[in-house]
Amino acid sequence: MRNAEVIRQWSILRDLESSRRATIDDLAQRTGVSTRTIRRDLEALQAAGFPLYDELHEGKKYWTLEQRAFRRLDDTGFTLAEMTALYFSRSLVECLAGTPFQRDVKSAFDKLAAALTPGMRQFLDRLPLVIQAKGEGRGVQQSAPRDARVAKVLEATLQHRRITMRYHSFSSNREKEYVLEPYRLVFAQSGLYLVAFVPEYKQLRTFSMDRIQSLSVTEDRFEPMELPEDAFAHSLGVNQGAPERIEIVFEPHIARYVKERVWHPSQQASEDPDGRLTMTLNVCNDWALRSWILGFGPLARVVSPPELASQILDEINRAREQYVPGLEFELPASE
Repeated sequence: MRNAEVIRQWSILRDLESSRRATIDDLAQRTGVSTRTIRRDLEALQAAGFPLYDELHEGKKYWTLEQRAFRRLDDTGFTLAEMTALYFSRSLVECLAGTPFQRDVKSAFDKLAAALTPGMRQFLDRLPLVIQAKGEGRGVQQSAPRDARVAKVLEATLQHRRITMRYHSFSSNREKEYVLEPYRLVFAQSGLYLVAFVPEYKQLRTFSMDRIQSLSVTEDRFEPMELPEDAFAHSLGVNQGAPERIEIVFEPHIARYVKERVWHPSQQASEDPDGRLTMTLNVCNDWALRSWILGFGPLARVVSPPELASQILDEINRAREQYVPGLEFELPASE
C-alpha cells in the first residue's frame, strides 16, 4: 500500500543516516521486503532529490546518505531527522489558527520548506502523520519513563512491528496485557494518545500514553492498513466511532458565542426568529460530546437523537442527586 511504501522509504533514510552506509541486503533484512523492492525505493528517493549514492568498499556495494544533505541549512547544523521533525511539527501548531501567531508560524515553515527540493517536499507530505495534534492542548507532563515509551512506540510504528503492553484501563480500573499494532501518536486535549489495532478485538483502539505501565517492541511485523488523516475525525474529543446527526438548540443568551466558534468541521447552524440557534453536527455520541453539551447547562437542549437527549437528562438527574441530600434549604418549586 502507498502509505506503507512511504513509511518504509522513510525508515531507509533513517537507517542510512544512523548507520552511515548499508547494503541492499542489509536494508531488505531490516525492512522485511525483497532486495528488488529496496532498489525501487532507493530509485524513488533519489528521484525525489535525496542525496543517496552507492560506493564500493572491500568489494561490496554500499549505499550512503550524504551527511550534510541540506547545504542551505549548514549554519544550523540540522540533521535529516531534526529538520523533518520540524517540518512535521506543523500539525502540532495548527491550534494557532486564528491567532496573531498564525502568519508568523506559516512564514517560518515556508522558509524551512524552501530548503527542501520539490521532490523532497512531495515525499514528506505523503508520509502519513505519525504524530498529530488535535485541538486545545495546554501541555503534557514530561517524564523520562513516558519519553522512553514514546520513543519505542515511534520505532515500532515506523518499522511496522507489534508491541506488547501492560495498560491500566480507566473504564475497568484494572491492568491488562495487550498485543498491539501501533499506527499513530496523537496529541490532543493535553494528553498523548496511541492509536493501535488490537488483533484480539479486531478493531482500532485508543490508549493514553500516561496509563501504559510497561511496553516492549517485538520482532513480529504487521501489514499496515490505511487510516484517515485525522484519527478522531468524528469526535469532539479523543474517541473513535460512527458519526450520528446531532441537533442541539441553544438559547439566545449563548447563541452568538456558539455560532462564532468552530466546534467541529461538520457543524451547520441556523438562527431562529426568536434568537435561538439550531446547530447540527455529524459526530459520534461519546463522553466528549455529552460533556460539551452539559457544559452549557440550561442554555442547550438536545433535539435529536432521542437517545442522546435521554442520556443528557440522566446525567443532569445524577448531578442533581449529588447536591440535593446535602442542601440545608428547600429547592425552589418548579413551575
